[in-house]
Amino acid sequence: MNTTVHHCYACAAAAWLSLAAMPAQPAPYNVVLILADDLGWADLGCYGADLHQTPHIDQLARDGVRFTQAYAMPVCSPTRAALLTGRHAARLHMTIWREGALKPAQNHPLLPAPAIADLPLAEVTLAEKLKAAGYLTFHVGKWHLGDAGHSPETQGFDVNIGGTHWGAPPTYFHPFRGEFGQAREFRYVPGLGPGKPGDYLDDRLTDEALEWIDTAGDRPFFLNLWFHLVHTPIEGKTNLVETCRARIEPGMNHQNPDYAAMVQTMDQNVGRVLQRLEQRRLRNRTLVIFASDNGGYTNQHRGRPVTSNAPLRSGKGSLYEGGIRVPLIVRLPGMTPPGGVCEEPVMCTDWFPTIAEVCGLAATRPPAPAGPLDGQSLVPLLRQPNAHLNRDALFFHYPHYYTTTTPASAVRAGDWKLLEYFEDNHLELYHLRDDVGERHNQVASQPHRAAQLRARLHAWRTEVGARLPSRRPK
Repeated sequence: MNTTVHHCYACAAAAWLSLAAMPAQPAPYNVVLILADDLGWADLGCYGADLHQTPHIDQLARDGVRFTQAYAMPVCSPTRAALLTGRHAARLHMTIWREGALKPAQNHPLLPAPAIADLPLAEVTLAEKLKAAGYLTFHVGKWHLGDAGHSPETQGFDVNIGGTHWGAPPTYFHPFRGEFGQAREFRYVPGLGPGKPGDYLDDRLTDEALEWIDTAGDRPFFLNLWFHLVHTPIEGKTNLVETCRARIEPGMNHQNPDYAAMVQTMDQNVGRVLQRLEQRRLRNRTLVIFASDNGGYTNQHRGRPVTSNAPLRSGKGSLYEGGIRVPLIVRLPGMTPPGGVCEEPVMCTDWFPTIAEVCGLAATRPPAPAGPLDGQSLVPLLRQPNAHLNRDALFFHYPHYYTTTTPASAVRAGDWKLLEYFEDNHLELYHLRDDVGERHNQVASQPHRAAQLRARLHAWRTEVGARLPSRRPK
């Protein structure tokens, strides 16, 4: 053999033996982010629901960490934008859902603050970060963050099943299309194929999610599964509705069997995703997050209240706890202690830096115009649920009208929470540890504290460039 060739073989063999002796690099974590739509803080069994049965999500909580004071924005699109970017909705100027941004209400004392309808392409999303790191990225379900020029495919997702600019389906039953609302707008859910009579929307979305988990093979993946459940229209499967109706007893907080059936269907589909991870032996290297995009919808639908957020006050749209406090459960084997309960206040903006850290990515952002992150990594809390973050305040901003509120901002600092309403500039101050239902306004007895929190709220609005409502011209 030629000595030069022999020397090359020897070098290659030595290099191979050297690599073989090195410890194997751990496989990257997969990420499964499941977001419910309009699910209230008290709508799950593990959060105290009385009528709703959610055994799979309850088991997820027993296997991971359940957060008792997790917060979102008061309506859907702002939360989704904040979650994907790590930036507050007020900083993004995405403070209302898309249709509300395009056609702001004109029949109120104040003109709502201007808001943008589409998540800007200049923003860096979780999907873009993970895709750049070699992840396959799948979006399945509701999107509601922009038109066709701002679809999931433009924001880092390799696959988009069902994501459109609409915020709710016309029906949950096959063929998932028809006229919606008073304007009788024709809506549909793309990407689900012909289907068959009897198909239920979120069952089909889950079917697609499972197929993409299988398709990923050995590559790390990010599954962004955003259910339409449990948003209106309130349409449960008939057999489950009757089962839930039979369980209703006087005095229960939850009394809507159709909504209870929808919650149960959502839970079943969460169970299907968890089972597929087990079957493919992916459990130990998959970060699973389950959350809701805002508080439960407490208004009436078809003549019946949809849900109750008791003991929290109010619901979707409001800056009271019932509108912004949401369920949040996280499981990451090897990090989250089973059955952990975390009482630290956390925010939907925290998921960008958290997922980035878990997946070994830098959470930094490129230079302006992207701008700074507003969230913090929750990894310390996932390891030790009784730990604390280096943060003493959370801020909320909803400069719009909804059936549960007039335009308002809020700040929570420690156990104190201040709300400021823009129509008349009145303040409300609550001590959440002693008054989680926000019944006892302490502005009169705590004027100095109220003034301090108000000043802090104003400074934050200036810092993030929050837009404000304006007086109607006379």
